[in-house]
Amino acid sequence: MRRAESWSRLLVLAGLVLMWIGAIDPLEGSILVLAAAGLVALGAQLGKSRQRALLGWSFLRVTAGVAALWGLSAAGGFGGASGRSDWWGLALLPYPIGWVMGLIGAMGKLREDARAHAQSSAG
Repeated sequence: MRRAESWSRLLVLAGLVLMWIGAIDPLEGSILVLAAAGLVALGAQLGKSRQRALLGWSFLRVTAGVAALWGLSAAGGFGGASGRSDWWGLALLPYPIGWVMGLIGAMGKLREDARAHAQSSAG
């Protein structure tokens, strides 16, 4: 296995684990999820994975969602006594959508690696 492939797999695997850990607390863990989405996207890019585009979009969505989450939180939230409609909650949707995309893409990348390893071992 080449060095770039090893790093690629390690980054994706570490990112996948960190994405799950960060999801335990969506607000406090959002920074961890953001970093993990970046690791997964970087790992896919290094490994020239077919999942690169999906994981790149995942990272951008997580970034936008986390920015909205922290921005709204700093401004006092939404709904209730905040004076902002509950509809402001829609601004947070890129975060969970990007998180799910990241999980799917990371697992797809790890499956690609497993298939490539099996083919190189058989041939």
